[in-house]
Amino acid sequence: MRKTILALAVVTMGLTGPAMAQENIRISSEWGEVTATLTDNEAGRSLARMLPLTIEMSDHLRQEKTGNLPSTLPEIIRQRDFSVGTLGLWSGRDFVIYYRNGRVPSPGIVILGQVTGDVSIFDRPGSVTVTLEIAN
Repeated sequence: MRKTILALAVVTMGLTGPAMAQENIRISSEWGEVTATLTDNEAGRSLARMLPLTIEMSDHLRQEKTGNLPSTLPEIIRQRDFSVGTLGLWSGRDFVIYYRNGRVPSPGIVILGQVTGDVSIFDRPGSVTVTLEIAN
């Protein structure tokens, strides 16, 4: 009986697929460096597979830096509210770092992660080049 239960548990774990441990990334620029934790969803895992990555980002509405990814990410459930430090995906390729709280129009954003450092380094006008890489 124990062997049967153990075998069923192993099969069940194999069917659900491996869970991704929350991936930590480093976002660096000439203005400084922060770390972030990617969300464990299809879009977050796809972003992690693209890294390392350099993105030219521009300021938008004095609330965010936004730039284009080299390819699209999966579009999954969206939400309209964001907070300081949210990493988001506006469309399939528009990567966003929010440095203020706010709300976006419908259809909303895909949440990719959350900055764990001081995101205020991006709270300044102008463009910036950022590098995203897996943090060790």
